[in-house]
Amino acid sequence: MVPDGSRAEIVLENAAASYGGHPVLLGLDLTVRAGERVALMGRSGAGKSTLIGLIQAQAPDRVALVPQAAALVRTLSVFHNVYMGRLDRRSTLHNLRTLVRPAQADIDVVQKILDRVGLAEKLWAKAGALSGGQQQRVSVARALYNGRPILVGDEPVSALDRQQGARILAEMAGSHQTLILALHDVTLALAHTDRIVVLEAGRIVLDAPAQSLDPARLRPYYEAA
Repeated sequence: MVPDGSRAEIVLENAAASYGGHPVLLGLDLTVRAGERVALMGRSGAGKSTLIGLIQAQAPDRVALVPQAAALVRTLSVFHNVYMGRLDRRSTLHNLRTLVRPAQADIDVVQKILDRVGLAEKLWAKAGALSGGQQQRVSVARALYNGRPILVGDEPVSALDRQQGARILAEMAGSHQTLILALHDVTLALAHTDRIVVLEAGRIVLDAPAQSLDPARLRPYYEAA
């Protein structure tokens, strides 16, 4: 439940975006308040990823991002990929030292984060040697390590089974005050968010509390046309 009067974290008014002259978002209004857990839903191509990009661009200093592709440096260790979540808040000298010989304090913090996503034993494994689902969990761990108050994810559990996805979503909710997540799994969205925003052809066509919805109500919006 979002407290009455909580501050607006994200405010988009008449937002529009296009690629190559093709409109992707059309006159979209969206306000997300502190403490909300919002699921962005809709068919492929509805504009969810574009909206995620606008949200991140509006508050880059307050957003920890889980991108749709894991976006890992495959030749580096899992430790170093997670550590990148705070590169901009460390000195250049500290970051260079960490590339060669990480401090034990940094190792301990990253290992605890990896334990939360079930990957503590992969601390020194090369990111490129991991499965797709493991890489996705490393990407989530990087966002958790980032620590900024708004967690924005573009299909952050799409490579995981439902049980594992539920556990990862619970970890996200436990670490970040505000969640904005593009999700395709209706069951997970209804169980782990409190507000559902559905996009269709670049417009918001449904914006309602999750508790007022069920899978049957959402089915027409996310099934293939």
